[in-house]
Amino acid sequence: MGALWHGFANMGTVERDGAFAISRGEGAYVWDTAGTRYLDATAGLWFTNVGHGRAAIADAVAEQIRRIAAYSTFGDYAVDTTLALAERLAGIAPVAGSKIFFTSGGSDSIDTAVKLARRYWREVGSPAKEIVVARQKAYHGMHVAGTALAGIPGNHDGYGELMTDIGSVDWDSGKSLLEFIERVGADRIAAFFCEPVIGAGGIYLPPEGYLAEVRQICREHDILFVADEVITGFGRLGEWFASTRFDLQPDMMTTAKGLTSGYVPMGAVFVAPTVAAPFFDPTGEAWWRHGYTYMGHAAAAAAAMANLDIIESEGLLAQATRLEGTLHQRFAPLAEHPAVAEVRSGVGALTAVQLADPAAAMGLAKKLRAHGVATRAVGAGAVQISPSFVMTDEQVDDLVAGFRAALG
Repeated sequence: MGALWHGFANMGTVERDGAFAISRGEGAYVWDTAGTRYLDATAGLWFTNVGHGRAAIADAVAEQIRRIAAYSTFGDYAVDTTLALAERLAGIAPVAGSKIFFTSGGSDSIDTAVKLARRYWREVGSPAKEIVVARQKAYHGMHVAGTALAGIPGNHDGYGELMTDIGSVDWDSGKSLLEFIERVGADRIAAFFCEPVIGAGGIYLPPEGYLAEVRQICREHDILFVADEVITGFGRLGEWFASTRFDLQPDMMTTAKGLTSGYVPMGAVFVAPTVAAPFFDPTGEAWWRHGYTYMGHAAAAAAAMANLDIIESEGLLAQATRLEGTLHQRFAPLAEHPAVAEVRSGVGALTAVQLADPAAAMGLAKKLRAHGVATRAVGAGAVQISPSFVMTDEQVDDLVAGFRAALG
């Protein structure tokens, strides 16, 4: 009987069949404890953008820990490495002059953005603006706010009402958002949360013109637009951020995962100057009593700096763009297989193989291991492909071969 309680798992099944234990990784591969090698189709969990086994990141973390591992960023405290990282992130932010609020991960980032959205409107004299809106199929982490915002029914069912003033709209319709605003009133809505590409909900690409439409709707109705880039941030769509690629100019942007490529947990909320202004007024008294013990953790900041160095020095944003085309070209023909309903690809280093029988997805993900591929099921019957940016075109061919063999 194992002691570990796995996330998002039927533990009875895990107890019966045992854990799939990974022992090491290098580049786009991982090995299990028996020494069997697998192509890592998911980059851990959407995060190992620079690939596994990067000694430069390990060395940077070790050096930082020897100097000072961590210190509070509450009040006026901060470690120099954390200050440097904040400046570096502000330099690549989609909105010039953004402030950086560090967190411990994506779910922290979402809860931070929800709280800040509501608090911002109080500071500027609109306290009635409390409703937070998300989309069907959306995944926004698993803290209280993120669970309440979940557009995946299984992720919020069974907990009761975690938050009030939560709204939901169709994932692919600007009209649905507009109708919601007209129904409840823009004067009551604080923010709209939007994944540029829906991730855990099944990898759904934005319909043509959708992102520009909902962004403009938010502008016209004085609603904060929050881009959830926990998955898409730091290169997944071929630019530092999807918000840059689609010119979203978000009022807030939530990030994590690719910030450190998962080597150390860390997240960050990018806050546009207009939203930050009430809290940075030297003559004001707007304290925001919010923060996390490990926000801006120095060792995590060192990992992030080394990770960003690798992305820049090795041109990995361009490699993600290459993968966008290769994945689309190589996986699209799988849609002709009778067991496959569709293949979703063509925007970023992301692909979903949607099965005709959604119940078969988890079984296929496990079956793929016998063909040298480690992946998982997402959404309602899709299988995830979101590799590290270092994956070669030849390795993509091996991925496709594995899928063909597993599909039969």
